[in-house]
Amino acid sequence: MEKESEASENSGSDGLCTLLLASHASTVSAAEIKALITIAMQSVFEELAPQFEKASGHKLAMSFALSNVMAKRIQDGEAADYVVSTRGGVDGLVKSGKVLPDSDVSLVRSSIGIAVRKGAPKPDIATADALKRALLASKSISYTNPAAGGPSGVHFAKVLERLGITEEMNAKTKFPPAGGFTAHLLASGEVELAVQQIGELISVSGVELAGPLPGDLQNVTVYAAAIPATAKEPSAVRDLIKFLQTPGSIAVMKAKGVDPI
Repeated sequence: MEKESEASENSGSDGLCTLLLASHASTVSAAEIKALITIAMQSVFEELAPQFEKASGHKLAMSFALSNVMAKRIQDGEAADYVVSTRGGVDGLVKSGKVLPDSDVSLVRSSIGIAVRKGAPKPDIATADALKRALLASKSISYTNPAAGGPSGVHFAKVLERLGITEEMNAKTKFPPAGGFTAHLLASGEVELAVQQIGELISVSGVELAGPLPGDLQNVTVYAAAIPATAKEPSAVRDLIKFLQTPGSIAVMKAKGVDPI
């Protein structure tokens, strides 16, 4: 009964939000929101965008790339209505006056994981020693090129250094294209293991999560959003922000492997 009551309450909250958004949209013209979004949140927004558009009447024109790329595009003066990047990237935009005052909000926390092809044995990566053995035993691996600036790739390169196996792993590492998913290389059979943000890994069919990086080898990235100072549709973006705070949106985020804040 308690679960039924909770589900009913969440459904009611989502329904109320939908009514409020629809009511607001009916009083103003429908807007197209230009959004620059980190690939760490791509699967979340691809699922939620149609729901938001149906509820609000607005349209989301989304562009996806690495977090640092999105922040730099705003820093360089590109006009947009909404940007999602790392907390550090958004803080930089706040400091340089590139976003509207008090518009930034932390969205989710994201951890780094390792994946295998669906049906393949999952290596033991529960400890630092076990992870080291699993990496050395692997035939090939993919993680984001640290030179591209993606947080998971930058951190994992440090993990390899800490484990003392950078040279051994370099010979069997294949980087994905800039802004791409390591799990695509895994699913196609090009590599044996893939490392990236957990949400990015599980968004690709044909792969399975072996687990998160263990203990203090883990690195949790906070992703945040803000409204750029160049925004033409700040009111519509605020509708989006409200929508992302509904129980239904939060449930989608959790299912996609990120932890809503």
